[in-house]
Amino acid sequence: MSTATRHTEALALHALSRKPRQGRSLASFERMIEATKALMIETGGDSFTLQDVSERGQVSIGSIYLRFESKDRLLHAVIAEELQAIITKESAMIEATRAESPTLADFLPRYITRYSAFLQEHAPLLGTIMNRAAVDPAVSEPGKETARRSSEQSVAAILSYRDEIKAADAEAKALTVFQIVFATIARQFGLGSTPESSDPHLWGVIKDELAKMALAYLRHAD
Repeated sequence: MSTATRHTEALALHALSRKPRQGRSLASFERMIEATKALMIETGGDSFTLQDVSERGQVSIGSIYLRFESKDRLLHAVIAEELQAIITKESAMIEATRAESPTLADFLPRYITRYSAFLQEHAPLLGTIMNRAAVDPAVSEPGKETARRSSEQSVAAILSYRDEIKAADAEAKALTVFQIVFATIARQFGLGSTPESSDPHLWGVIKDELAKMALAYLRHAD
């Protein structure tokens, strides 16, 4: 088991009582997951019932309990799937961006634009996961693990342009850039703050200026 995702994989394994096979059982399982995901986004948490999942996913209550011992286990399965998807998709996005960017000046604006779009796509469910992690120990460590892996991937990408980074401690500079970029984008999409704190009219300008500031910071010699 990969140490990078072991807590998330453990959460997924513990959540499921019986694995779906194929055909109807797999299709039913997928509808449970998608219905739960939609309800988590709509309610901003877990204020729905398994009956709601049953009706939304067009699956019986018996089918849900066949796969999951409780509503919490079902929520854990959805959370584990989303966290795993985030790492996989984010990795692919970063690698594609690096492949198209011969210099740091090419990479940063593309990365910030694409990372922004990526977080915007996942923000509705990610926000509910972050809220859950604050009160559910089973979700807390997988959430921290995903955050660490996300940071590692972005920092490694920035450091692939090490020759252009003038600071003596390039790792610290790259980590600082990632933290600033993440915090700025997260605020825009209500992660860790209220949605009212965002301003879509300013975001286009801020996004471009953020890339310029990050580039100047990384190229500045200490």
